[in-house]
Amino acid sequence: MEARAVLRTAVTDDWRRWIGENLLMGSDPASIHRAMTDAGIAPKEAEVEINAAMASPYLRASERLHARLAKRDWMLESISKLRRMHPDAKTVERRHRISRDEFLREFYSQSKPVIITGMMDDWPAMEKWSLDYFAAQVGEREVEVQFGRTSDPNFEINGPKHKRKMRFGEYIDMVRAAGVTNDFYMTANNSGHNKQAIRELWQDVIQIPEYLKGEDPSEGFFWLGPAGTITPFHHDLTNNFMAQVIGRKRVLMIPSSELPRTYNHLHCFTPVDGCKIDYDQFPAMRDATVQEVILSPGEILFLPVGNWHFVEGLDVSCTMSFTNFVFDNEFTSFYKTYNAV
Repeated sequence: MEARAVLRTAVTDDWRRWIGENLLMGSDPASIHRAMTDAGIAPKEAEVEINAAMASPYLRASERLHARLAKRDWMLESISKLRRMHPDAKTVERRHRISRDEFLREFYSQSKPVIITGMMDDWPAMEKWSLDYFAAQVGEREVEVQFGRTSDPNFEINGPKHKRKMRFGEYIDMVRAAGVTNDFYMTANNSGHNKQAIRELWQDVIQIPEYLKGEDPSEGFFWLGPAGTITPFHHDLTNNFMAQVIGRKRVLMIPSSELPRTYNHLHCFTPVDGCKIDYDQFPAMRDATVQEVILSPGEILFLPVGNWHFVEGLDVSCTMSFTNFVFDNEFTSFYKTYNAV
């Protein structure tokens, strides 16, 4: 009887990258070998590839770089450990109408979040804005919205795929009837189209010269959605203001120094779910400092650059966000890891 050929898995460059990454992470070569043979790679071939990786001068150079990154993580963890010693480490201050100098000294330059009250009191939007007002003023305009979010676990990363244009009045009717859902949401990512489409609404927003530069309120970004909208954990590449006009939002924040604990896997995102953090899957998050606030109408939340945050709409909500601070807010020019992590 003719012997049947045994199909073997070939060692591709993807496998070689996997071997190198696991060696750098400190995995036992024997466990790497078992995983490869379990996947159908011939034992001898797996051994040759692992030995070649371990002897490679390229891997030695990578180990030095890995050690430098580990040193950086140690420093960040030390800063985080000291931060956690503060008795109010999980508390976000609420301050009323603080001056520009106070804001710079105590919060902006310290990368420390704060909720500022009283600075939206003169906004016509605080009296005028409602779903009825939006429908009456600009309901016939074509706007851009994100749709189909609940069917895509990576809806934020895949945001451009979820853009749809429709009449604003139709979207408002959907928000009225939605109940609690994250399936559709008008966000800052839609502002390229919407700033012009609903430009009259920007006239109800008064710029905040104490902290923001320029007099044109169209610098802001418009957010509108039903209760249940989610912005998953991520960090921004600038400092940001969230100015709450309608409804409430729940915000979870993690200081930027906690980066080694956040499982940053792609650009500015993490797979950690802010709705319910799975500490078994993400054990490093157990010791992370997570600050929680409820942002109410008339309140402005300062989100420092690099600060991880998760946002959940508790009601039908409308928010304006701003990045045009009077202080230096340019951090993107030296952000070099768009396609590396």
